[in-house]
Amino acid sequence: MEIIKFLKKHMQFTIFLTLALVIIGIAIFAPWIAPYDPYETIMQNSLKAPNKINLCGTDKLGRDVLSRVIYGTRTSLTMVICLLSITFVIGTTLGVIAGYFGKIVDEVIMRLADMMISFPGLVLAIAIAGLLGPNMVNAVIAIAAVSWTKYARLSRSLVLRVKESTFIEAAKINGTKTSKIIFKHILPNIINVMVISVVTEIGTMMLELASLSFLGFGAQAPTPEWGIMLNEGRTYLAKAPWLMVYPGIAIVIVVIVFNMLGDSLRDILDPKHN
Repeated sequence: MEIIKFLKKHMQFTIFLTLALVIIGIAIFAPWIAPYDPYETIMQNSLKAPNKINLCGTDKLGRDVLSRVIYGTRTSLTMVICLLSITFVIGTTLGVIAGYFGKIVDEVIMRLADMMISFPGLVLAIAIAGLLGPNMVNAVIAIAAVSWTKYARLSRSLVLRVKESTFIEAAKINGTKTSKIIFKHILPNIINVMVISVVTEIGTMMLELASLSFLGFGAQAPTPEWGIMLNEGRTYLAKAPWLMVYPGIAIVIVVIVFNMLGDSLRDILDPKHN
């Protein structure tokens, strides 16, 4: 009953949470939802316009576009979850260490973060992905290498604020271990803001991963991924616009849903923001 009351009270959050769960469900159950095998090539069906059999048309190899868009949900979300997990853990850990211990540790970590920020993020990610080689794993590593700084700087600023609290000073006076102070007193006080940041970054990270794939540094053919589908479709934009329209619509929908979900979550967990 409490959950129902909460969901009714926060209708915007409920709506976008439902939509997010639907998107996640599509990713999980893609093999059962997709009408055809996204890898199956039927050359005689090449570049067929949307019809009753292929609702979103087919690509140059006769593969069903709808099936590839549905499977693309799984590929894109998996990559985003891996990317956010890496950046969140690394960034938050370094930020907490820098904020809590300060001095030379803080200087080294923050100067490293400043150095990474000084470069245009996507350009540096392209350079790293180019050096490592074009594939999904290296694309995630490349974007993580330039994205951890935002979490490090945010967590550091939150730790600096919490560290001055009376209960932290009392814990130090009582001889509480540093690890216990961090995990029991500091992390619980910053986790809400960090979670909000992660959720609001889902859309941005998805766009960055799709950008790398579009440029040829991310997912590679024949993987059904929205960025590479856009890249493959641009050659046939005039002849077969559906090759770019449907993956583009999928990206727009997912980005909007997760951005709005993040905003709604922020309004709930961080009411002082308004």
